[in-house]
Formats: sequence, C-alpha cells, structure tokens
Amino acid sequence: MISSLNIFLYFFAYCASVHGQVVPAGSPSSRVIVHMDLDCFYAQVEMISNPELKGKPLGVQQKYLVVTCNYEARELGVKKLMNVRDAKEKCPQLVLVNGEDLTRYREMSYKVTELLEEFSPLVERLGFDENFVDLTEMVEKRLQQLHSDEISALTVSGHIYNNQSINQHDILHIRLLVGSQIAAEMREAMYNQLGLTGCAGVASNKLLAKLVSGVFKPNQQTVLLPESTQDLIHSLNHLKEMPGIGYKTTKRLEGLGISSVHDLQTFSSKILEKELGISVAQRIQKLSFGEDNSPVTPSGPPQSFSEEDSFKKCSSEVEAKSKIEELLASLLNRVCQDGRKPHTIRLIIRRHSSEKHCSRESRQCPIPSHIIQKLGTGNYDVMTPMVDILMKLFRNMVNVKMPFHLTLLSVCFCNLKALNTAKKGTIDYYLTPSLSTTSRSGKRSFKMKDTHMEDLSKDKETNWDFLPTGRIESTRTGESPLDTLSFFKEEDSDEFPLSSLPEE
Repeated sequence: MISSLNIFLYFFAYCASVHGQVVPAGSPSSRVIVHMDLDCFYAQVEMISNPELKGKPLGVQQKYLVVTCNYEARELGVKKLMNVRDAKEKCPQLVLVNGEDLTRYREMSYKVTELLEEFSPLVERLGFDENFVDLTEMVEKRLQQLHSDEISALTVSGHIYNNQSINQHDILHIRLLVGSQIAAEMREAMYNQLGLTGCAGVASNKLLAKLVSGVFKPNQQTVLLPESTQDLIHSLNHLKEMPGIGYKTTKRLEGLGISSVHDLQTFSSKILEKELGISVAQRIQKLSFGEDNSPVTPSGPPQSFSEEDSFKKCSSEVEAKSKIEELLASLLNRVCQDGRKPHTIRLIIRRHSSEKHCSRESRQCPIPSHIIQKLGTGNYDVMTPMVDILMKLFRNMVNVKMPFHLTLLSVCFCNLKALNTAKKGTIDYYLTPSLSTTSRSGKRSFKMKDTHMEDLSKDKETNWDFLPTGRIESTRTGESPLDTLSFFKEEDSDEFPLSSLPEE
C-alpha cells in the first residue's frame, strides 16, 4: 500500500504551494537549470595535451595578449588580457603557449557538449567553455523513483548561496537539491572522461544559474534557492554586470539616472518604455527582478563559420588583402569538412580606437551561384573571385586613399545550406565542429548600407551583450567565443556583438 507521505510527495511533484500560490511543475519557478562554466578552458586543454605544464604558471598567448591563464599564474598576479610583456614582468617564470589555432579548443568544447547531452537533450552552448542544461524533466523522473525516506534524506551537492537553510517540505527546494546532485555527476563525468574541471550554477532559470555559477571558483558549484534571488541580484555592483543588458542599453539607462539593479527595479515603467521601447523595457525590468522565462534551446548545427585575426596595426590595402586571403583559406577548409554550402559572405573590421569599448563594422553580400557550386569541392579556383568580393566589401568600408589603422579583420561564411533537405543528426554536426553567426541583413547588393557598430564585450563574465537573432564566433581574440542563440533577446538594433572576450 502506498503511504500517505508518498501520495503527498507525488502530488507535490506536479504542484507546490509557495507563498500561498499553487505552482504547477511546468511553471518557470519549478524549472531546474544548470549553467556549466569550464575553468580557464584554453589553459586546461593545453595542460591536458602536455601534462608537464600542470602545476606551472601557464598563459595562453594570442598575438601580444595573454588571453587566459591557469590559477597558478593568477595567484602570481597574471590577469587575462594582460599584455605579454607586463605578464612576464609580473611573473618571470610564466610559461606561454601559442593559442591562435583554435582547432583543439573547438574539438574539446564539442566533446563537453556531447557529454552533457547524455544527461539531458536540452543543452545550449554559450561559447567554447559554457553550456546551459535544462534538467527539469530528469529531476522529475528521479523524484518519482525515490522513496519518501530517500527524499527526506536528500542533501545538497556543493554550496548553497547565502548558506540558506533547506526546507525539506518545499518541492522547489527538493527539485534544486536533486539538480545539484545531477550537476555534480556531470562535473565528475567531465573530469573522468575529458580531464576538465568546471563550475556549475543551479537555479530556476538561465539568468540566475549563470549569475550564481561564479560565486565559488574554481571547480565548485552553487545552488540558488528561490528566497535568495533578490540577494543575488542586489549583489551586483552595477547594471553592466547583469547578463542580457548590453553596453549601449547600459549607457542609455545611465542617462536616465539608472546605474544599479535597485534603480531599474523602481524606475517608472512608462518612462522606460517610452525611452527604450515596450519590449526592451519590459524585458530588462524583468531581468532586474531575476525573472527569465527563456528556454534552454539546443544549439543545433552552426549556421555560419568565421575566422578572424587581430593585430596591432593594419594600414595598407596589400596587407589587408594578405590577411583576408589567409582567413578565407581556413574557411574554405572548414566548408569542405562540413559539406554544406554558404550563400552569404561577410567581412568585419575593427578600427583602432583609444576607447576601451570597441566597435566593429561589417558589410555582407550574397555569394554568386556559380561560386557556390564550387565551394566545398576542394576546388581552390574560388579563391580569386572570393577575394575580389571581399576586397570590394573592404573598400566599401575603408577609404584606401586615406590613412587607416585597423586592429582586426574577420571573414564569415553565413547562411549555410545542405545540398539536400535531409537534416543532419546531432552526431553529424558534432563531427564537424565549428561556431557560427547568422545573417542579419536582407539586403542584397555590394552598396548596401548595413554597417553595424557591433559592441565588443570588455568582460564576458560580467557584461554579456547577447545577439538578438544569431550566433557568433571570435576565433583569435579571446577565449569562449559565442556560438549559440542568445538567451536574452537584445532588441536594440545597435547592440550586435560579433565577438566575446574570455570567460572572465
């Protein structure tokens, strides 16, 4: 005979009484979302490839920057995005490895995603070193399999934010406890199978899971119980630390006198809607209260490939053409491996600026059909016409008759289409890993005026400018390029980043 306690728990697996309200199991507050963030990812991959590097202060170098470093180096004063010369002065024993070829990092990143998919099919990539996992269904199944005495004996795996006490009679608490145990299993599997460590945040939505995952680092995890949501939100020192509120929106909010989360929570909704538009105003005000109903969306195969290179100075057309040819050659190889055909090509530049917040400009156009047919066949006769197209886009942005100073060039193949209508399976697209960005403009000519001033997030850990409609990849300027649909839809047309700097 089923005990009354079992009947009670079974009922509350589908609805729970919280603050006097009945909360169905499918409601946002009952979800269990994990944000998985790998520790110093590039450095870990290098230490796995060369075990002799373990225990030594290690930095991964791209151009003249240390884009990431291990914790031994951090303890000696080395910071990410530090100039190589400054890093060596701070830590003379620092070992530097070249990290400009992202192939091994990309391959390891997709192995992590594949592993997480063994726990739940709902895995959303947020760059090389971050993933969201929706464990709601898995948690419900485990609860149904547990006996009443096992449920009452549940303990948290890892930390609880604010050291909050667990209420064993609150089904929302119970769900998050089970989620913490699954998160620990995922982290253990990552270490045992791939040799990687990482942090995890367990909460009821993506925003909160991301915010809480970095509270205890490295190689630890933290659970956020619902009652501590506002404490976590108010622990942010500035709005720029709120995921989903971009750089330019932050500036506009500051112009309204809004600089803190509390300011945004208490600001007039009507004035905010008038200044930013209804959808943006409502979205960011909900974020300020920790509300985020966005689903964990499986990322699927990338819709574009991009390669980019950063440098101190590019000031001649000949030099720009040479760099573009190098990037294009790499992209053509990736298209051959993937098997799909790109139908749009985009060129992105970044001009030298004294401002810390960098902007990018881009132009794109359709690829002529006769060239598309040759792409992916190993026929490098396409190099010359493709370079010609890219140089036309280049001259459309840069007046080559006048002095110019560029610090970045990026080439992107967008709008990838399969030769047939059959969809690739999960294993298929993971066998050809790459990152992506989707086409944003529908204009179809070289002379289109589609310059985007794309915001480059200075600090990925604290200031995420999410793409409104696509995926992005930064190949040579930092760790953890994004390649997934944003979980916060940034409505501002001027907030369209094409790159993200390292994970901190």
